[in-house]
Amino acid sequence: MTDTTAALARRAFALFALFICSFAGAAERPNLVLFIADDLSWHDVGTYGNRDVRTPNLDQLAREGMTFQRAFAASPTCAPSRSALFTGTYPMRNGAHANHSVVSSSLRTWPEYLNSLGYRTVIAGKTHFGPRERFPFEYLANSNVNAPGKPEVLNTDLGTAAIEALLKSHDRKQPLALVVAAHSPHVYWPEINGYTPANLTLKPYMVDTPETRAALARYYTDVTQMDREVGIVRAALDRFGYAKNTLFMFTSDQGAQFPAAKWSLYDAGIRVPLIAAWPGHTPRSASNDAIVSLVDVLPTMVEAGGGEAPKDIDGRSFTAVLEGKSTQHLDAAFAAHTGDGEMNRAPSRAIRTARFKYIANLRPDITYGTHISEGNGKDGRDYWDTWVKLAETDPAAARLVRRYRDKPADELYDLANDPFELVNLAGDPAYARTLVDLRGRLDAWRVQQGERLDFVPMPEDAQRGKLLYRE
Repeated sequence: MTDTTAALARRAFALFALFICSFAGAAERPNLVLFIADDLSWHDVGTYGNRDVRTPNLDQLAREGMTFQRAFAASPTCAPSRSALFTGTYPMRNGAHANHSVVSSSLRTWPEYLNSLGYRTVIAGKTHFGPRERFPFEYLANSNVNAPGKPEVLNTDLGTAAIEALLKSHDRKQPLALVVAAHSPHVYWPEINGYTPANLTLKPYMVDTPETRAALARYYTDVTQMDREVGIVRAALDRFGYAKNTLFMFTSDQGAQFPAAKWSLYDAGIRVPLIAAWPGHTPRSASNDAIVSLVDVLPTMVEAGGGEAPKDIDGRSFTAVLEGKSTQHLDAAFAAHTGDGEMNRAPSRAIRTARFKYIANLRPDITYGTHISEGNGKDGRDYWDTWVKLAETDPAAARLVRRYRDKPADELYDLANDPFELVNLAGDPAYARTLVDLRGRLDAWRVQQGERLDFVPMPEDAQRGKLLYRE
């Protein structure tokens, strides 16, 4: 069967399913809304304990629903993370394990699953996955707009007016599956608005310099902008009559663009906020410690939409946790990082349990570097250079700079006692058994994913096709 024939067959099946569902009470199925922030670490939302950042709309969402304390992205990089989310498969298995790479043509994707259940499946805002023909969303026009006075491509904003118009005009007889993918708080961050750098509490993995504080204040300004967009979308859902029959889920593709966060497998890079509210299903003001991966979101949405969660993918539905019927889901979450070019060429793999994190750095000979340390000022050099300068005389700063640059083959952390992963226990005899166990589990997962343990994939091995960074 040719690709064109296969595409026509999929479209015909979706139309047939829509016809069948129209006689099966499809209009009573819940609307499904997934809001994805861009580069937001889990600890930078008020409901997760951050007392500096202002996220009133997300805090309200948490009061109305459930906060997941242990949710993890499949990759700390945009395209691999989003590809995993929209296929329910981890990066090595779906093929998009490096940034700007594309998924295998053999995979079913988010819109295909939900179209087959009779949903109108729309995406607004950022995409950054491909190839486009494998993701037959309805791409909402005018949902990407230039930020005022900032025409650069990295200053794209979410076009909330287009989303409001969609919600107003949509025929409510057909259930809606809407992905809202914001552009905030991805760099370039806006000028500081409403935050005082000197008053902010820095994370222990950050070097305290005035430039770092200014960057954090700009980042928080963008976090608040993203939170405002959440509020606009939720208000429109309420205004146009969707709210009472909508599962609204919020998450992020990966952590913030700070050292030891985005592009790293530390928790600041792969642990993401996940908050969900579904009236009549999720308990209010609930919190749980179940381990979930973003590959689990697709089967959860399929099951919530009345379908059977697919069994031939990596993701597993966490509907039982969502509805408060269970407090357990996965024994561990996995994550993979390959890189995205000349600035980011230090591939790694990780397993995260409730207590421990093991990271295998596959090329410890490479001095680690990303856009933060190798790029321009707006990417992070404006504060990174102050870290390097201070490290010449300050031992604490020197340790954090070395932690960023120099990756050992093995990293092991006890998250119960070291939540920011500052003390590597891989060489501690007291943790030798834990190290062997987690290394073995990670190796077994890599093999199951189709990865050869004697071959280290680099970014160019996955970059079969290029995507526009902001399409």
